Amino acid sequence: MNNRGFTIIEMIVSVAIFSLLVSAGSGIFLSSIKTHRHGLATQEILDQTSYLMEYMSRALRMAKKDTAGSCTGTAKLNYAFENQCIKFMNYRNECQQFCWDGARIKDQDGNYLTSASLNVSSFNVDLSGQYQPPTDSQQPRLTVFLSVEGQEDSIINIQTTISQRNPDVQK
Repeated sequence: MNNRGFTIIEMIVSVAIFSLLVSAGSGIFLSSIKTHRHGLATQEILDQTSYLMEYMSRALRMAKKDTAGSCTGTAKLNYAFENQCIKFMNYRNECQQFCWDGARIKDQDGNYLTSASLNVSSFNVDLSGQYQPPTDSQQPRLTVFLSVEGQEDSIINIQTTISQRNPDVQK
């Protein structure tokens, strides 16, 4: 017999092999798209968190001692952290604060410093050296801890330590 066609078995085997190759290829393609989305979401968190930390650090570094206690609530105090707000006297002698409302960070005017697409799940500040000698004789320093969640289940935990630029002198 001199047939020029394919048998049904040959067709089934070739369709099965083709289906396996297409399934494997599409699985790899979908996995790479998911990885790319996660990478973009992580990059968004990094960009916004980097801006936030730099903005806060610059302001906190330039803080002055609140000699009257009108901002921090206690005379001769450098920083006060209460009710999820860090309060301090800025270099213009104005009371400034950064607050966490449970989802975002905002300034004293109520302007949000993080976008609505991110969720700040925790905000904590560790203060040291904020009092005047003889209570303590350390240079004022604070460590800011943030945990930020974004899209695609991306989470970043970040911290930075800031030392007050001006020496802590007794006044």
